[in-house]
Amino acid sequence: MYSRKNSMESIPEEITEVWACTKEDCKGWMRDDFAFDTEPVCHLCHSPMVKETRKLPQLINTNKQQKSLSKGIQINGSSS
Repeated sequence: MYSRKNSMESIPEEITEVWACTKEDCKGWMRDDFAFDTEPVCHLCHSPMVKETRKLPQLINTNKQQKSLSKGIQINGSSS
């Protein structure tokens, strides 16, 4: 017998560093790997954020140096 329901593959999860908004009624957060600032502010309410960890689906960020790029710092070591 054929069933149309496909079994869902489990997505691998990992403990991930994130920035979370400090404002009690705000749900804003972002992965540290995808933050452009070393100490970001909440993009929803502009409050300060604190670092914490969450168990999230695994994502692969191929550009680990976004914070340096956003500040105009030369990454490859060559001077211009």
